[in-house]
Amino acid sequence: MADFHQNGSVATLHNLSKMPFDVLEGQLRQFASTRKITLILPSLFSELGRDALSRILDELSGASYINHVIIGLDQATEEQYRFAKSYFARLPQKHDILWNDGPRLQEIHSKLALAGLAPAEAGKGRNVWYCIGYALASQNADVVALHDCDITTYSREMLARLVYPVSNPAFPYQFCKGYYPRIAGGKLNGRVSRLLVSPLLLSIQKVCGHVDYIEYLKGFRYPLAGEFAMRVSMLPDMRIPSDWGLEIGVLSEVWRNLSSRAVCQVDISDAYDHKHQQLSKADASQGLSRMSVDISKALFRKLATDGVVFSQETFRTIKATYYRTALDLIEMYHHDALMNGLYTDRHQEEEAVELFAANIVTAGQLFLENPMETPFIPNWSRIQSADPDLLRTLHEAVAADSAEA
Repeated sequence: MADFHQNGSVATLHNLSKMPFDVLEGQLRQFASTRKITLILPSLFSELGRDALSRILDELSGASYINHVIIGLDQATEEQYRFAKSYFARLPQKHDILWNDGPRLQEIHSKLALAGLAPAEAGKGRNVWYCIGYALASQNADVVALHDCDITTYSREMLARLVYPVSNPAFPYQFCKGYYPRIAGGKLNGRVSRLLVSPLLLSIQKVCGHVDYIEYLKGFRYPLAGEFAMRVSMLPDMRIPSDWGLEIGVLSEVWRNLSSRAVCQVDISDAYDHKHQQLSKADASQGLSRMSVDISKALFRKLATDGVVFSQETFRTIKATYYRTALDLIEMYHHDALMNGLYTDRHQEEEAVELFAANIVTAGQLFLENPMETPFIPNWSRIQSADPDLLRTLHEAVAADSAEA
């Protein structure tokens, strides 16, 4: 049974009465007649061989309220791109594939790089950024939603509930974040959110005092959820990171650009599971180890822009406070799991906390050593100012790739 608690900083839209799904979709079709909805799917080619994406496409085929699907395809050869064309052909909606490794899009990327405007590194952030550019170039969207392609528990209801708050003209919301319990296979998941982000936010608040931005982030039940939807008017001015700090970076941009009344979160699923990253204790450039550093840096950078002053002593104090807070939360999560017939591995969870604690200091050192780092990709307003023809060139490149495949 969902609760109806509101935290006061972010409107929370629960799933209290289980509105019949056909009624929900019927309303969305009505909204979509005047407010067109585009879905962005950032994907690796390797995901096309997994059951998760196949199920997602089967479910999406019934989402008639979706006007346009934009697929960002990474790590694909020409032959693989041609396969992807036939693979996604089952979608009845208009859909386009950005072959990010193809010669045309690589030429655009090189042109941007020469001007110092290209994403710094490959990854989900860069993929999403180019898809956003293509959505703007297509000029056929009022609402843009995004979710990952590795959700193994996907249902069409997730998408419907995600886009409803920003599609309903009677609602004031311009940005909506999905949330859900990370439960699958009898186990409590969501380690980075539970064991890094939650205790880190509490620790920063203890060390640095009250910060409105931290209160805002604490209001999100699952801040690292990769599912969000927004009005297209937000896209030109949105600056996103190219690293693992994407989700925190998006929330930071929402905080900077919107009033709290325009932001909400919505319960989109009773259970959620996707591909799991390894902890990667031996290689800090991979897995949850890399993710924890990037997320911590994203938080520190944003706090610095709000006037918080950091030093090595500050980061050491945050680490110590975090470690104690995280250990207390591990016990709470363990008791919660036991009472619900779920499993948590106390040893593995404490190992994760030890790694995250060390990485908080590492992230702090990286921040202090390179305070001039600009990890955000330039927003599309700047790109259009620097090269007014680039969006048209991007749109034509995607069309040319499709025509030749």
